[in-house]
Amino acid sequence: MKKRIVFTGGGSAGHVTVNLALIPHFLEAGWEVAYIGSTNGIEKELVGVLASVRYVGISSGKLRRYFDWKNVTDPFRVTKGIWEAFRFLRAWKPDIIFSKGGFVSVPVVLGGWMNRLPVVIHESDLTPGLANRLSVPFASKVCVTFPETVHRLPASKGVYVGAVIRSELLNGSRESGISQCGFTPRKPVLLVMGGSLGARRINEVVRSQLQALLTDYQVVHICGKGQRDESLQQAGYRQYEYVTDEMPDLLAMADLVVSRAGSNAIFECLALRKPMLLIPLSKTASRGDQILNARSFEKRGFCEVLLEEDLSDTTFLQALKKLRENRSDLLRCMKEDTQADALTQVISLLKNTAS
Repeated sequence: MKKRIVFTGGGSAGHVTVNLALIPHFLEAGWEVAYIGSTNGIEKELVGVLASVRYVGISSGKLRRYFDWKNVTDPFRVTKGIWEAFRFLRAWKPDIIFSKGGFVSVPVVLGGWMNRLPVVIHESDLTPGLANRLSVPFASKVCVTFPETVHRLPASKGVYVGAVIRSELLNGSRESGISQCGFTPRKPVLLVMGGSLGARRINEVVRSQLQALLTDYQVVHICGKGQRDESLQQAGYRQYEYVTDEMPDLLAMADLVVSRAGSNAIFECLALRKPMLLIPLSKTASRGDQILNARSFEKRGFCEVLLEEDLSDTTFLQALKKLRENRSDLLRCMKEDTQADALTQVISLLKNTAS
């Protein structure tokens, strides 16, 4: 009988990309794969197209730290999601569950625990998010990306593995990226990405200073769903709402990267040796995890950091200038870093735990 694994995670692309890196390896090994996500989240867009993966949509709600009338109704949605996940898991009988986090993962982890199934969690950020913190008591192991995170977890559960990098990102072509964008190979390329949901403030500054940027760079701007500006059609400037298949080529041709500080994105840039200007999500809009990620990378000499509270047209251009001037030093530090083969470690841990 074939082994079976359930993946879960969603709400943003960062809660899906590690799963997408792992899924092909289990399919190639002959496992049956299912994915439990929300009925209409980004995870369904990214995973639903995989013909060999069974996608199961469940009800989910957001766990908010602030007042919102949905806080009254969402607990009922979460309860419904737990029941839906429990019922599917009891019928399908997987050997193991792998959770990448996000609010949709909590009902799945609880449903797995109720079915006495082993659960392995993956935490990308330096400090665990709320969904993962709620899930840790019901997990067998918790894989972490930053070594510092191990000390924030029960001693018997934390496993430092490093960053899981999608193998296809390592095979991008600079020439293909330049061809796709209609760029010239003779001018540096600046890649700006604000995450799968976009970054409105970064978008505003980039567009405000576009003419100044185009003096020195060709600009690829991944701006987020529904945030394209169709009035900006200029040579040397290419906009995308969100990128999937093209990402390896876009990263391969990028000389400098401006990004939020989500863990998956910054570790991918580190693996590809792309000097970064990180503009982490502010504390007013998050729990501050991206700031911790960015400061950790800054301390290790991998990036420059510009806090969103300090972001303006002037500071943005100044920070880019500093990034370009320090590019050689950043590249040297990146090349000296030796990353563990996290992908192999996680696959081995999942197979051993399932056994």
